[in-house]
Formats: sequence, C-alpha cells, structure tokens
Amino acid sequence: MSSILPDEPHSESPHPTQALIAGFWGVRYQVTDVQRAITFYTHTLGFELDMQSLPAFGQVSIDGLKLILSGPGASGSRSMPDGRQQEPGGWNRVVLQVQDLAALSAHLKESGLRLRNEMEVGPGGKQIQLEDPDGNPIELFEPARR
Repeated sequence: MSSILPDEPHSESPHPTQALIAGFWGVRYQVTDVQRAITFYTHTLGFELDMQSLPAFGQVSIDGLKLILSGPGASGSRSMPDGRQQEPGGWNRVVLQVQDLAALSAHLKESGLRLRNEMEVGPGGKQIQLEDPDGNPIELFEPARR
C-alpha cells in the first residue's frame, strides 16, 4: 500500500515520516432533525451523547465509534461547489456488532422501527439493515461463531 506524503507524492514506504492521515475520527451522517437523531441513537441504540449544538450538529459515540450528526445549516452539510446537496440515506453504513441478532431484530420490528431487509446469513455471520429516523442505514452484525 502506498502512502501519499506532502513532499513525496508517491512514496512506497510502509512507515512514512510524515503521513497526511492522522487517524480515524468517526462517521458522519446527514440528518434532517439533529435532536431526533440524538434521541434515536442514545435511547434506542445506547450511544452516549458527546456534544450538541442544536439545531445544526450533534455527536454521539459507542465503544470508540464517533457518529457525527450534521443537520441543515451545519458546516458538514453544506452544498458541494457543483451544487449537489448532501442528504440522508444511501448504502454506505456504520456496522454495529450485536450478540443475538434474531432477538434484537424481532424487538426492533415490534417497536415499529424500519428494517430495510430480512436477516441475511453468510460465512462471516448474520446481518440486517436498520434505518435511523432520516433513512441512514445501520448494519447490525452478529459474527459467525468460530
């Protein structure tokens, strides 16, 4: 894997002296109502509230994952220079590990939450996609027992 450095555009060194990427920060989701999103993630999924600046911004976290919630008016929600709007939804998603996916998905259905699909089973484990109130996907994943 090559690293891109400010002074060495195509360095092949596995341990660059000055890397552009300092580390993983989190995942940003576009939302239409930051307070509603904070409530969903903290009350429904057990995230902790890290910070909020309503109505534009909130950050929640769980087990080292920071989820940045950008509402209308947030700097992370502004239009692209070509006019494209950032909006909720899509298929890229955060993946959260769970212990009993069958029981959890039954509970989520009974609670009236929207699941995009039925539970899928593969060699790596089981997964199902849940939507937050803005339609952002969350994959709930139960690893296969080894």
